[in-house]
Parts: sequence; structure tokens; C-alpha cells
Amino acid sequence: MGALVAAVEKRVLDRGMVRLVPPLVLALLVAAAPSAAHAQAKPVGEKSAAARDPVLVALDRLALSIQRHKLKNGLRVVLNPDPSSPTVGVSVTYDVGSRHEQKGRSGFAHLFEHMLFQGSRHVKKGDHFKLVSERGGTLNGTTSADRTNYFEVVPASELELVLWLEADRMRWLDVSAENFENQRAVVKEEYRMRVDNAPYARGFLRLEELVFADYAPYDHPTIGKMEDLDAAQLPWVQEFYARHYGPNNAVLAIAGNFDADLAMEYVERYFGPAEPRQTPPWNPPPTPEKTKPKRERVSDKNVRTEALLYGYMIPPAHTPDHYALEMAALVLADGESSRLHQELVKRLTLAQRASAWTRDYRGPDVFGAMVVLSEKAKLADVQKALDAEIARLTKKAPSQAELDRVKRRLRASFVFGMQTNLRRAVELGEYELYWGDARDISRELERYLAVTPADVQRVAAKYLTDDNRCVLEIAPAAAEGVKK
Repeated sequence: MGALVAAVEKRVLDRGMVRLVPPLVLALLVAAAPSAAHAQAKPVGEKSAAARDPVLVALDRLALSIQRHKLKNGLRVVLNPDPSSPTVGVSVTYDVGSRHEQKGRSGFAHLFEHMLFQGSRHVKKGDHFKLVSERGGTLNGTTSADRTNYFEVVPASELELVLWLEADRMRWLDVSAENFENQRAVVKEEYRMRVDNAPYARGFLRLEELVFADYAPYDHPTIGKMEDLDAAQLPWVQEFYARHYGPNNAVLAIAGNFDADLAMEYVERYFGPAEPRQTPPWNPPPTPEKTKPKRERVSDKNVRTEALLYGYMIPPAHTPDHYALEMAALVLADGESSRLHQELVKRLTLAQRASAWTRDYRGPDVFGAMVVLSEKAKLADVQKALDAEIARLTKKAPSQAELDRVKRRLRASFVFGMQTNLRRAVELGEYELYWGDARDISRELERYLAVTPADVQRVAAKYLTDDNRCVLEIAPAAAEGVKK
């Protein structure tokens, strides 16, 4: 559910480290606590109330603490000092994801998430992990359709080491045949674990292939396809690295206990000599107004009960209609008090669980809904009930009280999502890369709080329509008449 809710779901947690809560975050936590005065205030979506919201005031202070720089080679740098913390978080975000891959060469961005840990000119294979972990730090990387990032959290005294490590692999990654073959095998095994042997996983991937069938940047999975990984050649992989992994295509974000002037000295020393790459401009094809309705039924050897998935093409993240659609997903499926849980799971007992989401792509995006059937439920009954709940949202706006409940949960998710140095470094890097200014994160919560009940109904009626819907049925592999 957007950068706000997704912040607590992404696998970039600062695991196993003792942390102090920074003063700014502590202020956010205190401000987020409900009070009698807040309960009597005007609806939180109104500008007059939002302007007085103490969380928004604290976010303004966060914006003032953020420094932005740009090196001569194009590297963008975002600094968020917090001297009260014992650690520092570092995130390097490259503007390359699966949307940049050519047809037949899927999975390259994800492959490089692994390749960048295989050694560089001055760092032997495995030493990046060893050097960071031996000093009490954690590290990892993630890939999405829109970007790839690498991150570390270390004691404050180890910032220079992390910056040297990241700069070394940016400049001199070892893209050798040995490393390529080794990591190709690792990625294929990950595919078997996360897709081939994970319940409903293939259905999720297939749903997006249906929704984006006419839009190449998002019509294939980020993890890649087995046949493309098998066919990949070393020169293709080397070209991909040379094109995308340079300073002019990256954002370096640092949050936590560090001196800003000293940090910039390190950045200039280690990243300054990096040569910019000839990165081609991003020229996406025209965005379709909607998807073409489709329906498929697929089998899954890993599931015991059927599931029903809906997918709709919607506008890009960070647009007014997208914020309202995110709120619509929360109204439908956020928690046990949500509409789908109350109706399909609790009252009708047709479902084990129900969910709704947006993927938050830079554009266009997908709105999804999923219902996992209860053991004796019939698919036709489930679809009828799901259609009725979506239709109800398109015809009548949610009450202000219902929307306020969702906003309170979202507000708390945003605050807790900003708690760690690592989380802030990752988010600030993404905001700088995606929207051109990391300080824009301070205005994000207010955009959600400004959504009105009428906004939710309007976007539901505009985008959650039958002629903009793909339907995917998932059934156990042994089910009669099911196509593989």
C-alpha cells in the first residue's frame, strides 16, 4: 500500500541491532498517539485539521534536516544526520529495474542484485559481507520493477568503510564468467523456491502479465523467467552493468549518526573518481488507458484451495488518483474490520482471507484483489460477493468515520516506518530517485490524509470496472479440468 504501508513490509529490516529512538522519530511517535483533543477535531482529511497535525509539523522538521548534494559525475547524495543514534544507515539506489530489460533478457536487474556481492577490484568475493558483519553491521539488496538498491547498517564509526565498499563495486565490479554462472544458478534456485514451490506465487506473476500484456516495461516478472536466464550470455550481462551501474544513475542516501561535512569528504574521495556511464534516457512507450479484459484459470501444485484474483490497470504512483485508490484498497481489505473480511470471511464464510493492494509502480500501476476460498466455498459465490463489495464502493462513498479509521492506521504505519536509520535512508534514496527531491517525503502523509470519501468513490467507479479487469482463477493442480 504505497511507500507508507510498504515501509513495514519490505525486507530491509534492521534485524538484531539495538537502536535508540531518534528525537525526531520520538516526536512523531508521540504525535501519532490519539488524544481526546484529536478525537474532537475536524475530519483529518480537511486542510485546516491537517495543517495543525503535529505529525505533519514534525515531518516539516525532518525536511529541514535533509541535505542534498550532487557530485560532478552525476551522483546524487542525500544526508539525514541524527547524532542521537549509535548507528548509520547507507542506501545506494540505482535507477534500473526490470522495466529497463529488453524482451528475452528478463531478470538481469535481479541478477545484478546478486552479482554486486561477488567481489570487485579491491574486495574479494564474500568480503563485503564479512567486513560489514564482523563490525556488527547488516546488509542486503532488493530489486523491483523500478529500481535496485543496496544497503548497510553499521556502527557510526564504520561509515567510511561502507562508502569505500559501495564505491569499489560501483567502479570495478567483477563481472566474470565464473561469477555470472555462479549467480545465474543462485537466481534460478531462488525462482524455484519463491515461485515454483510457493503457494499462489505463479498466480500473482501471471496476473500482472495479463494486466500489462500491452505494456512491455511491466509485462514480465522482476525475478526473471527461467528460459531467459538459461539463454543469457556473458556479453549481454556485462553490457547491462556498463550501461546502468554508474554514479550518474544512482542516489546515495545516508541517515543516522555522522558528521555531514566529514561524510561528504568520504563521498568525494571514494565516489568522486567514478566515471559516469552512457545510460540511455528512459523513453517508455505510451501508457494504455486501461487493460484489456481477460480471464484465465491456472493450476498450482502448492495450493489446497482455490483463489480468485482481480487486476486493474491504474495511474502511476504519486498521482492524485493513485492516493485515492490506495485508500480504496485499505477500505476494502485493511484488517479485520475491513469490508472484504467482514463480508466474505466473517459473515458469508466464503473465504479464508481477502486482500487488496497497489504495487506502486512509477507508472502505470496495478490495483489487485485476492480472495482465498474456504474449503467448501464455490468460486461463483465468491466472485458474486467480491463483485458486490467492489460495486458498493463504486456507487456509494465510504463514511467519513470509516475513512478516518483507515487514515489512523496508515498514519501510524508511516510513523513507525520512519523509525530506523536504514528505513529512512532507503526511503529518502527512493524519493530522490523517483520524484527528484528526497524532502518530498515530508509531504507524502498529507497527500493521503487529504483524500476524501468522494475521492474514493470516484476513483473506484473510474478504474475498478469490468472492462478494465483481468480475472485469474487459481486451483489445486489435481482439480478436474484445470489448465496448467
